[in-house]
Amino acid sequence: MLFLFSITWGTISGWWAPVCLLLGVLYAWVMYRQPVHLADKFRYILSAVRAIAVFFIALLLVSPLVKSTNYKPQKPLILIAQDNSESIKLFKAPAKSDRKVSPSGGDLEGAKFVDELGKLKQQLGDGYEVQEFNFGHDLNSGLSKSFNARQTNIAAALHQLNDRFVNQNIGALILATDGSYNQGSDPQYEARNFKTNIYTVALGDTVAKRDLLIGNVNYNKTAFLGNDFEIEVLVEAWQSKGETMHLTVTEDGRQVNSQIIAVNSDGFKKLLTIKLNADRKGIHKFNIGIMPVKNELSTQNNTETIYVEVLDAKQKILLLYDGPHPDISVIRQAIESNKNYEVKTSLTADIGSVKLSDYSLVILYQPSAISFGTLKDFIAKGKTPLWYMLGAQADIFNFNTRQKLIRISTARQEMQETFVQPVPDFSSFTLSDSTLQKISRMPPLLAPFGSYTASVANGVLFKQKIGSVATSYPLLLFGDDNGRRTGVLTAEGLWRWQLTEYQTYGNHHALEELFNQSVQYLTANANRQRFRAYPAKNIFDEGENVLLNAELYNDALELTNTPDVKIDLKTTDGKNYSFLFTRNGQSYQLDAGTLPVGEYTYTANTKLGNRLFNASGQLTVKPLNLEIRQSAANHQLLRNIAKQSGGEMLQPSQINKLVNLIKQNENIKTLVYEDKHYSDLIDVKWIFVLIIALLGAEWFLRKREGEV
Repeated sequence: MLFLFSITWGTISGWWAPVCLLLGVLYAWVMYRQPVHLADKFRYILSAVRAIAVFFIALLLVSPLVKSTNYKPQKPLILIAQDNSESIKLFKAPAKSDRKVSPSGGDLEGAKFVDELGKLKQQLGDGYEVQEFNFGHDLNSGLSKSFNARQTNIAAALHQLNDRFVNQNIGALILATDGSYNQGSDPQYEARNFKTNIYTVALGDTVAKRDLLIGNVNYNKTAFLGNDFEIEVLVEAWQSKGETMHLTVTEDGRQVNSQIIAVNSDGFKKLLTIKLNADRKGIHKFNIGIMPVKNELSTQNNTETIYVEVLDAKQKILLLYDGPHPDISVIRQAIESNKNYEVKTSLTADIGSVKLSDYSLVILYQPSAISFGTLKDFIAKGKTPLWYMLGAQADIFNFNTRQKLIRISTARQEMQETFVQPVPDFSSFTLSDSTLQKISRMPPLLAPFGSYTASVANGVLFKQKIGSVATSYPLLLFGDDNGRRTGVLTAEGLWRWQLTEYQTYGNHHALEELFNQSVQYLTANANRQRFRAYPAKNIFDEGENVLLNAELYNDALELTNTPDVKIDLKTTDGKNYSFLFTRNGQSYQLDAGTLPVGEYTYTANTKLGNRLFNASGQLTVKPLNLEIRQSAANHQLLRNIAKQSGGEMLQPSQINKLVNLIKQNENIKTLVYEDKHYSDLIDVKWIFVLIIALLGAEWFLRKREGEV
């Protein structure tokens, strides 16, 4: 690192320097022009010392700027990202006769290519900075030979690397993977954000193994009593031409459908539409399975489990507003994406023709003073859940007086842009990671300018982020307001989210999940059930923490969590797991941790006063077999990523070529950054030391020679 400095005069003329020097010389001449009891040589030395000291003192009074220049070289950064998922270990490249085998019979191919990647740091030498990572679902530091990640998200790994090393001198990215991913978006789009060459190392085998599997199941989570409903099942067969596929569907252990499908190609796929009947109310478990065939790669991917809730009728939701707004249609479309909900929109002025008691939820969109006046009795005395949505036309004063969850202090009716900041400890319901990530990247909404104070504990789902500043102001919160479930969205502009999500992802899944989960929470106790215990979802992946919630209502239908709530989870083979819920706000929550793969029934119980309450249900922990759904490597993806970035795709046996490719790439070089800094001369500490040293030396010499 090279450091230089110079004096810059800025708006002050550079002629002040000789003037300051002349002043120092004149001062010394006046002081030492008269004969003194000093030898001439000492008089000349003392004159020079005094002149220099006065020169620097005068220079400090003029106060010029000091320019310091810092030259910092930055080595090219070589990033290595290695796929650590199970597919690397399961689906290796075709065996060779000379392949080395460990004494125990295990194949050394995986360990060998990781070792070769590890040698690059030493082979490149000190002229490069090498950073090593491995990835599966998340990005981790260092290389790994475990190959135990159950999911592969290449796009997320690229995104995290780009974020971590943004604005640094990235020389090249080495991506070692089989190109198969089962989480996240297409890695090609994320790779375009890298402004550097990407060298891909193509692992795995491009030839699919013999396997029958269920590729995907599409279904609605709710159906209505007495109606038929459909599920779509994508069945796949690889290297199984001529086989017959036997598919069965069972409902709570009872077979309700079976089909026989002839496999007529080695890469066979077929989408089946299966019609079922909702003949009983409640939550029903459906198992979809394919009978295994001889020499099949894996049978773990031959079954899928889904849960469908059969309801008596749709829940009605009323959306009230004072005037037209593009958000109205967005809210309606998002809620009605769930077939369980029916939304009626109405102007507040027409409320006389609406029977409010017929609805499970009332949404008040930007309620004005007139709206609050019209709905005064309903808000004060009713127990129907409410969801307030604020904006520029909302009456903040009346809003503050009609509910107790949040207070907004504002002196003027102005709006400000606010981004979403998810709150990790929100526990009333669960949103998927993909939905949270999408919403975090949405454009800003418009919220009333002011100070926000929330009175709910753990009820804030989103906080406001104004610009890049994270605040404690709630953006979306939920809670219990005097026995009534209430939600508050403090901003408008949802139409921006709808357009952005469709433009970016081609769907509205995040917005739909947000509204469906919110409405489900607000209407959960519309039937006035006193005690409920329910899982965050019915199907958990292997290794995922099992989360359950419980709610208890007193005689006034107000949430309470005074008594303890116990729960027993029992497997099909009779093994029992007992837990005690923890209190969370006014309700209960349980994190049961990771449970073994299997099907569970649960029974929760509590006692309030002299009355006993029980709730039961079922859930499934399914094996996470995403890695065995794609047995063929996707080398075309790796070839495309390398080509679009100006890099090259290599085979594992060609890893030693990477050193020459990197060293011969003229775009990969050390960059020198120049950093200029300006400061006042008075901030340079050593000048004060010099002045004191000069004056001290002068005094010492005069004292020594007998002059005072």
